[in-house]
Order: sequence, then C-alpha cells, then structure tokens
Amino acid sequence: MAGMHSQPAWEAVRSHLRAHRYELAAGFPPGLAGTPLLSRPAWVPPEPVPLSSVRISFTQAPPWDLPPASGDPAYPSYSAAMTAMDAPTVFENRPTWRLLDADLAGTASLVFGDGRYFDSIDTGEAAAHEYASALLAGTPTPLRDAVGDPTDLRGRPANLAVSALTRRGDDQFLLHWRDPAKVGHAGGLYQVVPVGVFQSSGPGDFDLWRFLLREYAEELLGEPEVTAPDYGTWPFAVAMTEALADGSVTADVLGLGVDPLTFATDLLVRVVVETAVFDEIFGSRVAVNDEGAVSMRPFTQDSIEGLPMQAAGAALVRLALAAGPAR
Repeated sequence: MAGMHSQPAWEAVRSHLRAHRYELAAGFPPGLAGTPLLSRPAWVPPEPVPLSSVRISFTQAPPWDLPPASGDPAYPSYSAAMTAMDAPTVFENRPTWRLLDADLAGTASLVFGDGRYFDSIDTGEAAAHEYASALLAGTPTPLRDAVGDPTDLRGRPANLAVSALTRRGDDQFLLHWRDPAKVGHAGGLYQVVPVGVFQSSGPGDFDLWRFLLREYAEELLGEPEVTAPDYGTWPFAVAMTEALADGSVTADVLGLGVDPLTFATDLLVRVVVETAVFDEIFGSRVAVNDEGAVSMRPFTQDSIEGLPMQAAGAALVRLALAAGPAR
C-alpha cells in the first residue's frame, strides 16, 4: 500500500467499511465459483457430500499470536472498539468451536478446537478495517500481512459459519438481507438463510445438523434463541429430522470457503425441502427476524445477479445451480 499517512478516525473507516463491504470484497481476484471466496482443492468435494457423512472431531487448539489491530490506540482490540463505538444488537464473546482442519474432497472431515466469537472480530473484522483504511489513507496492514494466507487454518482463529441455502422444492429459495444495525458481520449484504457461527447451546450440541435446526428456528420461525433443547421431543427438530431420514429433506455440503475481506469461513450447505413439507414446517415463517429480512426468490442465477451478496452465499448459489437436482 503506497503512501504512509496518519491513521484516519476509527468511525470514518468503520462507516466506509459498512457502506462498501460488497465493493471492497469484489475487488479481490475471482475464486470459488467465480466469486471472491477463497478455497482449497481439499475443501471442494467432487460431488455433494451428505451433511450426515461429514465426520467432526475435537482436539486441542494451538495458540494464535497475531498483532492487535484495534484501529484506534484508545482500545486494546477491535472488539473493544466496536463495543464502545459500533456495537450491533447482539455482540457477546461466546464460546465457539474453532475450525483447525478440513478435508471435504477426501475423508469428509472437519477438526475443531475451542474458540471465542471475538477471536474472529479481532482478526478478520480488524483486517477488513485495516484494508479499508489502507485504501482510504495508505495506512499499513500489519495484521493482514501477518495472517498471510487466510485459508491457512493454523495461522489464525477461524470460527466456522454454517451457511445453508434453503430451497422450497426445485424452483424457489430463501434469501436474507442482513441489517447492519443488528449484525456484527456482513451488514447491508444479502446472504442465504440460515447462517450462524457453529457453537454450542448445551450438552450434545457438537453436531452440525442440530446446530442448523437451532438456526432455522431462530431465523425462519422467529423463535427466541434456543438453549439446550431436547432434540428428541422438540416438535420442530423431530419433524425436520424425520423428514431428513425419509428423504423429503436433503442436506449436502458443497464446499468450504474464506471471505478475502473479513476472513469469515463458511461451510456451504444445500438444504432442499420438498414443497409440501416446506409449506407444512415453514408455512408461518417470519419476514423479519433478529438479523434482517427474509424473502423467497426463484432458484435461478438471475435472482442474485447484481445483488450486493456476501461471497459465501453467492458461491453457494452458483455451486447449487451447477450441482443440479438433489438426491
């Protein structure tokens, strides 16, 4: 980045980042499915992998040592600066499962360790702030430079988001506009729905399908955050799991990718619900939730053409279109 200048005001850079996330990310070279999303060959299976076939395991997470980048010398971290000056509606440093390794093209496995939600804020969101500041004022990017390759999961803390493209039969899907006043990441952009950072709500929650069920309940049914549910008696979970077992719902992994601007790391999942089952389970879905607004669109490339869409969601739609009909 040429030209060293004084650090611009935190609020000015943050405002620019929020207003131009899409354009900033779109400036990176094309990656997965023609979007800016970064990936690796081992992260893209040759054909869709059933979510139930992905083996997840847990191990000790190595420490990470990256330079702090609050964007403002008055604050020790970017999450502290956000808390003071630009906190979204929900902004808590909850425990998460940090992604350490992934192989979807071979063993269909993911390895996790312990993490915290603010880890990704203090690295990825801070690196996005650095990048915006560098473009605005030529300031350096020590954090981004130290991270190097964002797809190196051992070099930085990576909270895994599970992004689910939810289809009603073969011809419609759900799209989510993320309200910047309500969310800490990707505000103002469109995304598939549901999406959430993989984390626990209680015992027995180290499970990708159960995590998706909780996200569906919150983002589509408007239920309050579900804590430690009994999945065997929770009517919604029972209905969805039975539908998955009989094939009227399918859930397949299409890939894994990293946003080059924010380092957000997304597991890309296609969920197809037969029309009659969708209407029965999600017939009373909400149009507005705690993170933004939900709409139904035709399942075509034209539905996302020209939209300011988060790279993970755009890549997932394109991969799903290319993959053809579900099982």
